[in-house]
Amino acid sequence: MSENVMRTIKIEKMILSAGGQADNLAKSKKLLEYLSKRKVQIIASNKRIPDFGVAPGMEVGVRVTIRGEDAEDLLRRLLGALDNVMKKKQVSENHFSFGLKEYIDIPGVEYQRDIGIKGLNITVVFARPGLRVKRKKIKYGNVPKRQHVSKEEIIKFMEVHFKTKFR
Repeated sequence: MSENVMRTIKIEKMILSAGGQADNLAKSKKLLEYLSKRKVQIIASNKRIPDFGVAPGMEVGVRVTIRGEDAEDLLRRLLGALDNVMKKKQVSENHFSFGLKEYIDIPGVEYQRDIGIKGLNITVVFARPGLRVKRKKIKYGNVPKRQHVSKEEIIKFMEVHFKTKFR
């Protein structure tokens, strides 16, 4: 008896993001373009936060989305910076996130003088087949809770496919 194809888990996408303002934002943009070899999206603020000096429409961060084989290859390299060890509290339903304080911790990445020392955040989103039903515009439907990827399933997937240890 074969396993149900609709229950298989896959990495849907990986999102790299970094924050900053003015000159720091330009360095974050260069960093993400350097790591992902893709065009970066600039994130603008919607709210006014006087304590941080943020106004609506102000550019406050950058992000890039990577899918498919490229996401898996880059994830292997990024996990190498953590020695393939993560905390269980970094895992949530359908995704997990972690941050790197310095990009030079990534194996095979050299220091770039024009970027300096910068960190970044990584979010990996998981999905099962059939999620399109929820996202399509015409004749959309609801996806039951059992179709979500649980925390335990993500941990097991990472241990098997990426040899990641959780503490």
